[in-house]
Amino acid sequence: MPPRARRAPVWSNGELLDLIAVWGEEAVQSQLRSSRRNFDTFGQISRAMIERGHDRDAMQCRIKVKELRSAYRKARDANKRSGAPPTTCRFYQELDAILGVDPTTLPSTTVD
Repeated sequence: MPPRARRAPVWSNGELLDLIAVWGEEAVQSQLRSSRRNFDTFGQISRAMIERGHDRDAMQCRIKVKELRSAYRKARDANKRSGAPPTTCRFYQELDAILGVDPTTLPSTTVD
């Protein structure tokens, strides 16, 4: 029987807050918006995490960002349903600061 692959350690709250802080930086956000192939950007995020004292590689950062984005979207979509009780996810407010502003919904001009 082949050995089982080791799982990465669970992310602590401090690691997640640092990941959200790095991910939320405007320079990182503009790089992620400008390219579909953004593994290099997650490499930069990983290096920033290492500078903050966390040992996470680019793939771990990418997967965790996808998980956080998915949890936020599920909570946001549940809150849009009429009559549904309020729903939240871990770090909802921090994620809302990054993901809450959808540039496609903002009016470019105002009409008087």
